[in-house]
Amino acid sequence: MDWQLLAGQLFGTDHGIEREGDFLHGTVNFDGTAITITGTTAHAPIGIRLALAQARVILDTVTRHPGRSILLLIDTQGQQLRRRDELLGINRAMAHLGTTIDFARRHGHRVLGLVYDQALSGGFITSGLIADACDALPQAEIRVMRIPAMARVTKLPQALLERLSVANPVFAPGVENYVAMGGVRRLWTGDLAEALRQALRDAPTEDNRATVGAALGGRQMAASVIQRVLDAA
Repeated sequence: MDWQLLAGQLFGTDHGIEREGDFLHGTVNFDGTAITITGTTAHAPIGIRLALAQARVILDTVTRHPGRSILLLIDTQGQQLRRRDELLGINRAMAHLGTTIDFARRHGHRVLGLVYDQALSGGFITSGLIADACDALPQAEIRVMRIPAMARVTKLPQALLERLSVANPVFAPGVENYVAMGGVRRLWTGDLAEALRQALRDAPTEDNRATVGAALGGRQMAASVIQRVLDAA
């Protein structure tokens, strides 16, 4: 979905969200309450500039508007694959973005992620997957790694991974599989403003993705392994 169409359905035509290149930011009024918006569009590759720009919006919100909710609008093809960004330390910039989201959560800000178009790889891991909850539109495309790339990294035959992906959501792309794994909480359909309203009401304060994934059958071992580690600590 186009970001302006999404913004209009959520906040009306005078939504107040600005676009600078692939960077989205602004403050919107929702049910009489201000919400900070930050995110990306046009399948943006997340390089140092975009990571730091989003982090700045989050830190400014924590500093100037204690307790204000933050909505991350996610449309990214992953990290910027460019020598300049690698040399300047894109890993540290993306880690900084993720840390600011965690920092905001720990300081009383409700942080929601919404995948409205595409979410791939590190650009998704350091944004929506660190939020209190990450939701998605049904038509969104979500994956961390394509199966051919997974085959190259794991050294497993691509045909084997394709067979595994049929029955195991961990190996398969797709928004429904991320719901099954607990990574995406729910899909927004119908009245998107009401979906946001509900998301703000019931955003979890603890990370329950592993237990949700176990209950839905998408991640069958994560919760039990976590519990074994905690019991042994």
